[in-house]
Amino acid sequence: MYQLSVIKDTIPIHPTSFHLPTEKALLNQLNKKYADRVIPDVGLGISVFDILEAGEGKVRYGDGCFWHKVTFRLIVFRPFVSEVIVGTVTSCTEKFIHVSIGFFHDISVPFSLIPAPHAYDPNENAHFTLSGADPEMSEEEMLETDVTQRLYIDKGEVVRIRVEEDKFHDDEPGPPKAVDGTYIKPKMQRPHYEIIASMSGAGLGCVAWWAAPPDVDAAPS
Repeated sequence: MYQLSVIKDTIPIHPTSFHLPTEKALLNQLNKKYADRVIPDVGLGISVFDILEAGEGKVRYGDGCFWHKVTFRLIVFRPFVSEVIVGTVTSCTEKFIHVSIGFFHDISVPFSLIPAPHAYDPNENAHFTLSGADPEMSEEEMLETDVTQRLYIDKGEVVRIRVEEDKFHDDEPGPPKAVDGTYIKPKMQRPHYEIIASMSGAGLGCVAWWAAPPDVDAAPS
């Protein structure tokens, strides 16, 4: 789930930080720049692990900062494909179940990767499946089943999911457009980093489905 990535950058130390040890000042600036930031094709920056190398600071004309060439290791969040993680359902749509792991929310389980047979119940705004049912059941047949027999994947459920792929997007918002004097609402931006996951497989889905039954005390002799 977490990796160490080696990164090179040139970092300024502002005159207001000259009183600090160089390493501490650099760590402060590096964390300010990289923590909680998506780095394309690397992952979500969490925190600087350590500084491997820092060059001598040089002053550039005009800003008064010391600029250091730095090589450092960054802790990044980027689960590998097939890794199993646990999260919480935050919302459902007809096509997706959205999952959060607390500090990262852009995890989606598409309709095709929910355990079969399954269907979306618009009245409950949730997907559901049936234990032991024929995997070939149609969605229409599923919606005609007894509600008490359904295993709903509700908002707030703790789920176990498997990472299928991750995607990086670089969608920059453009200038507002107007047609005949009316501004057009811009399209919703995609997340800079998103994870596509699956609930289809043994042990996946709602954690409660796979909870071990309570121990039964032996009858007294």
